[in-house]
Amino acid sequence: MTTLLYNIGHLYQTYEKAPLLVRGKEMSKVPFIQNAYLSINNGLIEDFGSMTELKSFPFDQSVDLSHKSILPAWCDSHTHLVYAKDRADEFVDRIQGLTYQEIAAKGGGILNSAKTLRETSEEALFESAKLRLNKLIEMGTGAIEIKSGYGLDLDSEIKMLQVIQRLKSHFSLPIKATFLAAHAVPNEFSNTEDYVTHIVEVMLPVVAEKGLADYIDVFCEKGYFDVNQMERILKAGAQYGLKPKVHVNQFSSIGGIKAAVRQNAVSVDHLEVLTPDDLDQLKQSNTIPVALPACSFFLGIPYTPGRLIIDNDLPLALASDFNPGSAPSGNLNLVLSLACIKMKLTPEEAINALTINGALAMGLEHTHGTITRGKKANLIVTECIDSLADLAYNFGEVKIADVYINGISTNNSKA
Repeated sequence: MTTLLYNIGHLYQTYEKAPLLVRGKEMSKVPFIQNAYLSINNGLIEDFGSMTELKSFPFDQSVDLSHKSILPAWCDSHTHLVYAKDRADEFVDRIQGLTYQEIAAKGGGILNSAKTLRETSEEALFESAKLRLNKLIEMGTGAIEIKSGYGLDLDSEIKMLQVIQRLKSHFSLPIKATFLAAHAVPNEFSNTEDYVTHIVEVMLPVVAEKGLADYIDVFCEKGYFDVNQMERILKAGAQYGLKPKVHVNQFSSIGGIKAAVRQNAVSVDHLEVLTPDDLDQLKQSNTIPVALPACSFFLGIPYTPGRLIIDNDLPLALASDFNPGSAPSGNLNLVLSLACIKMKLTPEEAINALTINGALAMGLEHTHGTITRGKKANLIVTECIDSLADLAYNFGEVKIADVYINGISTNNSKA
């Protein structure tokens, strides 16, 4: 199946040979071609260039984009898409002054989600997650990572991971699965150490045997899992080939970044609190920082110092943190705007964080994140825009006309 998209206003993120990531000052550059064409063959980008260079060739279908623009689809490297029920009641508690930690202490938060998930069937979880993912694709998401962590016992964690596997089978975009049993300590365990032992000796071997996860994650934070416990879990995961992606520095800096780097973490996510030593550790590593500004917006906590990270010649990725408690939105167009408005990134920097660097944070840097020959044709077709700034500036709108997954228009697939 060959498709020609032509009369493209701006074709963004065009590379003959794409970088695996961009960092520091490089993040301010998004190469583009004005008045362009793009050809797709069997789901892959076959060719692109200026309309003046377009030569006649056979194709199965052609689409006149009438000066709409194209960029790579968003790559969302941090979500909790599979859950049983929202937590709107906690939203009211927060409005009335309770903190995230106070809500958790009275039985809310992650433990609240775990209770309802345990009572929900796999089929119901799958159907609700399927609806959410369809909406995210419509808003431009073309690759996604999904974590477990709302089960907190073996059967329920397996249930969540099996739902993610079913989503992989049902959808054609890449979906990465992360095992996050170390999200909170369930009520049936009297202390954290016993639960960590349970994760390492009971849960992890079953997850690995069933081949249900690509990554392993830990919520390393005061009141959850300390640095030593995080390292123990990550080392155990590494024995089964699970690479680390770590929640860290959301509310405090307790040495988690240094330990995550020591364990060769793919990414460290959140980083709302960041010390000079944390920055130094990241500079000496291949670990990519991931910021989650929708969480900061919703909880009213500080934003990850993205400007500082980039100015220290580091890479930065952005993700949604879509979850029912602290970021109940997977809209990466809003994340783009928040990164510019609240974290002081330029639109180009934020686009790079959501495409090239977001792909790297999921191990998809060779197949997604840029307009490059041979990469997957997972694309956003915008409405007619003058520049990338239009996408961030119009924070209340989703200025997307169509989304292509593996070269297939989602508008046409719905027809």
